[in-house]
Amino acid sequence: MAQKTVPDSTRRSERSRRAIYDAALALVHETGYAKLTIEAIAARAGVGKQTIYRWWPSKGAVLLDAFLDLADQASAEASEKAGRDVVQTEITDSGDLEADLKHVMRATVDEFNDPKYDAPYRALAAEGLLNPEVGAEFVEKLLEPQLQLFVRRVRKAQEAGHVLPDVDPRIALELWASPLAQRWLMRSGPLTHEYVDKIVEYALYGITRSRP
Repeated sequence: MAQKTVPDSTRRSERSRRAIYDAALALVHETGYAKLTIEAIAARAGVGKQTIYRWWPSKGAVLLDAFLDLADQASAEASEKAGRDVVQTEITDSGDLEADLKHVMRATVDEFNDPKYDAPYRALAAEGLLNPEVGAEFVEKLLEPQLQLFVRRVRKAQEAGHVLPDVDPRIALELWASPLAQRWLMRSGPLTHEYVDKIVEYALYGITRSRP
């Protein structure tokens, strides 16, 4: 008599989780965050809504995890295309701070202009203002780790003597990161490579003839 195979609950849970992620990202793009519901996510994913509530307390929490997973996949794909065995987790240090910052800022513009990232990112930014828990998790898990990449790159530039030693890297990065975020969030102008190149140049070299 053939022995019955015991169902792998771990694999089944992972399939369900993946389906929920895909459903949440698809729906926020199709209907917008305001119309996104746990019931709609469950229906699209083919799971019961209690399955979702067992893992997440709100639609914002679902979307955040889905977006984090999307970002991880994008990093892995980029590493694969570049022929790397592991995901690159630092900003490249070529010895040229301006070039390195422009490179990563251009990549950020490309992501902001990609509808796949734009819709969920905007939804999470808005939800973070209304839901303190989601907002704190958004900053902790997504925003701050990205900003710390810039912090570490600026510190390396300081060690190499390319940046003044008394500069606070965490404040300095806001000179180029914040204008980009503001323009994207408010749609106050086009997001282009030329735009972020200028932000980097102004941040590094200033806009006056000399420092008082």
